[in-house]
Amino acid sequence: MAPRTSRRRWLPLRYLLPVLVLFSMLAMLMLRGYVHSEILADFRVREAVDNDKVPASILQGGPVIDTRGGKATTLRVPDHRIVLTFDDGPDPTWTPKVLDILKKHHAHAVFFITGTMASRYPEIVQRMVDEGHEVGLHTFNHPDLSYHSHKRIDWELSQNQLALAGAAGIRSSLFRPPYSSMSQNMDNASWPVTQYIGSRGYLTVVNDTDSEDWRRPGVDQIIRNATPQHGKGAIVLMHDSGGERHQTVEALDRFLPQMQRQDYEFKNLTEALNAPSGDIPVSGLELWKGKAWIWLVQASDDITGTLVVGLTVIGVLVFGRFGLMLVLSGVHARRTRRRRFRWGPGAPVTEPVSVLVPAYNEAKCIENTVRSLMRSEHPIEVIVIDDGSTDGTARLVEAMGIPNVRVIRQLNAGKPAALNRGLANARHDIIVMMDGDTVFEPSTVRELVQPFADPRVGAVAGNAKVGNKDTLIGAWQHIEYVMGFNLDRRMYDVLQCMPTIPGAVGAFRRTALERVGGMSDDTLAEDTDITMAIHRDGWRVVYAENARAWTEAPESVQQLWSQRYRWSYGTMQAIWKHRRALIERGPSGRFGRVGLPLVSLFMVVAPLLAPLFDIFLIYGVVFGPTEKTIAAWFGVLAVQAVCAAYSFLLDRERLTPLISLPLQQILYRQLMYVVLLQSWITALTGGRLRWQKLRRKGGVSAPPSGPGERRHAAVGRAAG
Repeated sequence: MAPRTSRRRWLPLRYLLPVLVLFSMLAMLMLRGYVHSEILADFRVREAVDNDKVPASILQGGPVIDTRGGKATTLRVPDHRIVLTFDDGPDPTWTPKVLDILKKHHAHAVFFITGTMASRYPEIVQRMVDEGHEVGLHTFNHPDLSYHSHKRIDWELSQNQLALAGAAGIRSSLFRPPYSSMSQNMDNASWPVTQYIGSRGYLTVVNDTDSEDWRRPGVDQIIRNATPQHGKGAIVLMHDSGGERHQTVEALDRFLPQMQRQDYEFKNLTEALNAPSGDIPVSGLELWKGKAWIWLVQASDDITGTLVVGLTVIGVLVFGRFGLMLVLSGVHARRTRRRRFRWGPGAPVTEPVSVLVPAYNEAKCIENTVRSLMRSEHPIEVIVIDDGSTDGTARLVEAMGIPNVRVIRQLNAGKPAALNRGLANARHDIIVMMDGDTVFEPSTVRELVQPFADPRVGAVAGNAKVGNKDTLIGAWQHIEYVMGFNLDRRMYDVLQCMPTIPGAVGAFRRTALERVGGMSDDTLAEDTDITMAIHRDGWRVVYAENARAWTEAPESVQQLWSQRYRWSYGTMQAIWKHRRALIERGPSGRFGRVGLPLVSLFMVVAPLLAPLFDIFLIYGVVFGPTEKTIAAWFGVLAVQAVCAAYSFLLDRERLTPLISLPLQQILYRQLMYVVLLQSWITALTGGRLRWQKLRRKGGVSAPPSGPGERRHAAVGRAAG
């Protein structure tokens, strides 16, 4: 018996890449937050406590504390030598100015840098080393170490060293604790930290002369504070970061020559102590780990900076689109609802039309669909094209025995082929197309064909409604249909660049269809494809709001995913197919330079970047500023609620479903983002998506006809 071989199942690329993109984006944000002290930062500062456990030799000793090897000794700087020390940098504005002053007066100093700043501005650290200054550690995130465990202290030191290695190719044995002062101010909380730091091989460097430049007391006072008495040596504390340092720079420019005239030398710490340098070059893995760290930090800053700019642009465009939709949809409603409004100069359209119903395995829905058409107030012929159904769809229609309903059978060839087959058998010059799971109101066909009174009109988009909106996912789609689709169609109608005639309810002039070659199977969005082709051929495409059709929306996440994945990918295909319209002249060029950019921007690009809002929202809520972030989110939600309410009022819909709008923004919208991202990846990786049939339940029956039920579909199982 042959051995059974197991096949390893790999996660498909179209699923793996969205996960990797999301993970990478979150990782970049987390890294940026960490480096910018927004994550793991601790701004607590401990008040002074007793010092009875600190050795007297430390309290009375010098500012250089050596606790290595379990001993506790201190050192002082010799007379007429000053060690200038600068904390909290490097700062992109003030540290270069300090370096310029030091270079001008041929002085050296020690810079105690934080890892966060060194990671962001490595070129300044490199300049410090190149110009002969010493660099010491000041932790990574500048916490008060007395609050933290040995593990956290080790982390702060190692990360600080990593940043220093990546920035300048060195490591340092000099350390200054954040919020430290003079050795005489050492207490029972800070002394254990100093002991532990020594056990890790570091010299702790505090100060014995504080310029207090952080208070910004004025240039003269800073100089007085920094001047040692009676020719004594000193370690002077100054700051090159942490705020505005103009006074520090000006004081330094006066202090250096003034003290040099008094025979003072400005040395590095180890130069002043005649000791080996505290900065040691690194190589090998340690160096490359540091360089990789700096590269990642720079990349995270660049990428997140770019994302913020993109987010700002998209935000402006999205809110601009909201404003445009509100204005133009209002224009459309006022224009089409005028008492004497007519679509064209001629009489109302009364001639019969052909209704094409492509059907593949629609046994649960097709009878409801046909019955709704039989109630039509406009003369019609119905052609049901059975596209190779295996569930008896064609037999059900034939068994109904309705004279003006014809059934055409064909082997399964796809929806475009079925529609073309129906078109070839249609008797009339106006063609209405609908889906096999959709029901029309009695007035739908009449309202749908009236725009053809204008000879310039080649196609008409109807008003597709969600019939099964009693479930939560149905209510979310109902909001999307009313706000996202129909409000958009009003806007596109006014701009004369309608991108899509919905497959559920649309009408075409036969001449327009024949001139563009009928329905094409080049894309998975044949309705978008044919609409764009008709635009390019010079026809007008309009929106008839009163031509309502009730369709069965997907009732599960999987079904919804399949449908929207096909829509998104098909729209991208249609845009790419008609891309030459951008450079063509005449009607094609007008649609290409107005319609294609709008569709590409608002249906493909903007939704792809819109998740940034939610990612930054989560980031802001978790890491701050929480209150401002939440307020901003509610502000955006309020704008969307206004637009949604306006669109519902235009469509004369009840506002009750809008209760679920906040939840829709949190959950439903994220699903749509991932679907669009997956469509992008499928397109970019050359994938080929197949048509995916949705499983229907037959939940949308004949539409209401009573005055009190005018806007609500009767939902329930089809009778027998």
